[in-house]
Amino acid sequence: MNGAVLDLPGRPLPDERESLGEQLRTVGMVWEREAIRFFRTRARVLSSFIQPVLFLFVLGYGMSTLVGTTGGFDFKKFLFPGIVAMTVMSTALSSAISIVWDREFGFLREMLVAPVSRMSLVSGKTLGGASIATVQGTIMLVLAPLIGVRLTPLLVLEVIGLELLMSVSLTAFGVLVASHIQRMEGFSVVMQLLLFPMLFLSGALFPLEGLPGWLTVLTRINPLTYAVAPLRSIVFAAQHVPPAAAAKFSSSVTLFGATLSNAACIGISCGFAAIFLVLAVTGFGQPD
Repeated sequence: MNGAVLDLPGRPLPDERESLGEQLRTVGMVWEREAIRFFRTRARVLSSFIQPVLFLFVLGYGMSTLVGTTGGFDFKKFLFPGIVAMTVMSTALSSAISIVWDREFGFLREMLVAPVSRMSLVSGKTLGGASIATVQGTIMLVLAPLIGVRLTPLLVLEVIGLELLMSVSLTAFGVLVASHIQRMEGFSVVMQLLLFPMLFLSGALFPLEGLPGWLTVLTRINPLTYAVAPLRSIVFAAQHVPPAAAAKFSSSVTLFGATLSNAACIGISCGFAAIFLVLAVTGFGQPD
């Protein structure tokens, strides 16, 4: 290769680094590959909808009979933003399976020895998974009228923005995890171990108020918590929730005794996204 040397797999020396245009082309190619791979797998597309729909209608109606209705506001409406978050989370995390697949079939090694940076590869995979997860979560909004949730154009735009932030953070986290897994079977097991604890400890399926101290600590270190809270808050803001129902179905998060604003939760979510991206780039393509 004319004496060219790589300092790390997939990372050219400073004088050989990609230009901005080349980086963007790499990101775009990896993003397109992720999108094509996802939409060609029909079973994966369908399965990403089935579980959230079951949670919304089976769990929603079942719990509504136990929890009851307060001022015309019931448990299904509380659950809806959490189901949107669940759809985004499951799609974002599972999108990282492509890394394990590429490792098993040797394609990942070819990518790493190519004259492209890890940042470009990770960014492409993260944006690919994040855009798919955002689309999946947005499609779930069509179920809102079926349970009496009112949507407005502004609300939809705000939800999409929060979905994108959430999906970038969780896809980067998935890439970080997948970078250290060698086999497809191992990835499936690890994702199941992560998926449900993160979901149940985020406030997506029940309010975070009145929990035991140790459980409260777990919810506060869960990155999904700070994405679900503003998502539910903006949905509630468009529903004219009665005060009694707002107290019963709380959408806020308290940290060190202070109630966090939506801006604070979004800031924390951005922090988690940045940390996961840095760690994903650092761990991506480590030797097997």
